[in-house]
Formats: sequence, C-alpha cells, structure tokens
Amino acid sequence: MSRPTIGDQELALLRHLAKHQPASVGEIAASFGEIHGLARSTVLTMMERLRTKGYLKRRQAQGVYRYSTTTGPGEATRNAVGQFVEKTLSGSVSPFVAWMAERGEVSDDELAELQALVAQLETTRRES
Repeated sequence: MSRPTIGDQELALLRHLAKHQPASVGEIAASFGEIHGLARSTVLTMMERLRTKGYLKRRQAQGVYRYSTTTGPGEATRNAVGQFVEKTLSGSVSPFVAWMAERGEVSDDELAELQALVAQLETTRRES
C-alpha cells in the first residue's frame, strides 16, 4: 500500500530532518524554517502532517517531542516520482526518459545506476 503523497516543501523538510534526526520542532524551525521563511507553527503543522501520513514518528524525551523519519527520504522521493508518473504522465515513463536524454546532464554514477536498472528490468521481464 502506498503512502499518501507529500508536497515539495514537505519532501524538503523530510530530507532535512533525515540529516538532523532526532530533532524537536524548535530545532527544525530554527534550522529549516528560518531558511525557508516558515514560522514555527507552520513547521509544526508540516511535521504533524508528515507524522499523520506515516513519514515521521515522535518520542517524548524530557518533556519535548523529538521527531525522526520512519524511513529514509528515498521512499518519499520514489513515492513522489511514482505519483508524478501516474498522474501527470499517465503511467508512461517515456516522456521522463526523453527529458533526461535532452537534458544531457547525467553524471557517470547516474548513468551507471540507470544502466543497472535497465539490466534489472530486462532480467525481471525475461523471468516473467
């Protein structure tokens, strides 16, 4: 079952928290919120939404809730990409691949990763 979708700013907050976890709302408001022009109350709302959606968990320590991710930000990114492909591209990855080819800014590491993914897809397809 896929998780609820998250917005760009929620994804950015999730990535930030993954690097600084566990952290309180105050800490994230100071390190992430101030940079993005977000009030502490907005950061709290975003973190609670992410917790409701299952991306964050919290534990109380010394009277303060400390938040951490339930999974890495990679899962949230994959979910966001999946939602984009399904909703915007009608399930077809061809426009995305064409965009990548036209962009021409793929690093050697990214190209190797893409080649490995294609090889994995070919293997899975043969086995099916």
